[in-house]
Amino acid sequence: MTVLFPFDNSYARLPDRFFARVAPTPVETPRLVRLNRALAIDLGLDPERLEGAEGVAVLAGQHVPEGAEPLAAAYAGHQFGQFVPQLGDGRAILLGEVVDRDGRRRDIQLKGSGPTPFSRRGDGRAALGPVLREYLVSEAMHALGIPTTRALAAVTTGERVIRETVLPGAVLTRVASSHIRVGSFQFFAARGDVEGLRLLADHAIARHDPAAADAGNPYRAFLEGVIRRQAELVARWLTVGFIHGVMNTDNMSIAGETIDYGPCAFLDTYDPATAFSSIDRHGRYAYGNQPRIALWNLTRLAEALLPLLSDDETQAVAEAEAALTGFAGLFEAAYHGGLNRKLGLATSRDGDTVLAGDLLKTMSENEADFTLTFRRLGDVVPEAGRDPEPAAVEAVRSLFIDPTAYDRWAERWNRRLAEEPGDAASRRLLMRTTNPAFIPRNHQVEAMIEAAVERQDFAPFETLLTVLARPYDDQPDFARYAEAPEGGGRGYRTFCGT
Repeated sequence: MTVLFPFDNSYARLPDRFFARVAPTPVETPRLVRLNRALAIDLGLDPERLEGAEGVAVLAGQHVPEGAEPLAAAYAGHQFGQFVPQLGDGRAILLGEVVDRDGRRRDIQLKGSGPTPFSRRGDGRAALGPVLREYLVSEAMHALGIPTTRALAAVTTGERVIRETVLPGAVLTRVASSHIRVGSFQFFAARGDVEGLRLLADHAIARHDPAAADAGNPYRAFLEGVIRRQAELVARWLTVGFIHGVMNTDNMSIAGETIDYGPCAFLDTYDPATAFSSIDRHGRYAYGNQPRIALWNLTRLAEALLPLLSDDETQAVAEAEAALTGFAGLFEAAYHGGLNRKLGLATSRDGDTVLAGDLLKTMSENEADFTLTFRRLGDVVPEAGRDPEPAAVEAVRSLFIDPTAYDRWAERWNRRLAEEPGDAASRRLLMRTTNPAFIPRNHQVEAMIEAAVERQDFAPFETLLTVLARPYDDQPDFARYAEAPEGGGRGYRTFCGT
């Protein structure tokens, strides 16, 4: 019989100071909640075996499969601006790496699989609620077309974990292009370990930026690649109303994937100052602050890489600063290009940025729902010689406290649409494939978690997964999942769940 996971573990071949070798801690009675069969097939795995007793034992950390080299990675990080020189995987264990059907290397990691040397007196376990949240939201982000880690499986452990209350335990199997973070580089930089820094950078270049190896300055080229990926990623977050919630440097993947779905959430009512996380008391990681924080984090990466950028400190700083100056342009191009598409504009003209900004300002002043506003705009794109349906127009206007404020903006938008090439149908198609009808609405996610935790009812989880797998499609049978919550979601709080 073939091995369950055809591991080829490159990170485990790095020196031992990069990680701690540690096996998952067995659990009492593991039970599969869900296997992502489509992802398993993409990874070249056998979903039937993964759903069987052998597979569930591995996914729960009960059994270490052949070829695995389980380890907890070492890293540091700035947490809410304060540097911690050693963090590391405190409740996650990397089983190993596989090469998927498209030739891409992917990490297979267990979250909630028991304590590690980096647990800092924690139990290393995960509660069911955060596991289901990460499974659901990461798969929703994938369906939205946003780079992200993926969820392969969720299992319950038959054990209880103690947080604010006693909760059912669970393990998430997470798939990522890698788990290398900005904090991974900070770990070695803080120790003055230039050799370790170079080994990590060379590993990351080989894995994520192979073309950088041929550049005149490979480490600057690598830094520029991370900057580009993060600028584009955060821009895409903003265009769907996503708030990461805890953008510490140890939660920023150099692969440019969304990682670590702790107190994450989506906007309902549009307000750029929105911060849902219960631990973000000053709004450091609020929706509108995410681009600024991304650049702040990238600056910390550049600082860590200084010994590699040049032997001359002045030149190294100059190389870092030159790379960082590219962030603003990359972000603005990605963000404003995304806003243009959300407005049905396939071309870019002077004034488009102001037009989009004025809509967002009007939405904020009038407490309009972010997702519904853009989705319903697609229904009122004017056709030559024909006005939009009155009911469709009213559906947009009704989202604004003062509908006339929308009317004034819409007059300008209609004039701009008239300047676009193509017909109304193509503009509507652009908008409908850019503006989702369905996002993980916070109140629905909470209801799903409550059903699973309090009643062991996973039907709401399965239904949400079904709906969110097709976020851009009209799904009349699930129309209620597109609705905004009462009160626009104000007062909602998320918790890290660790």
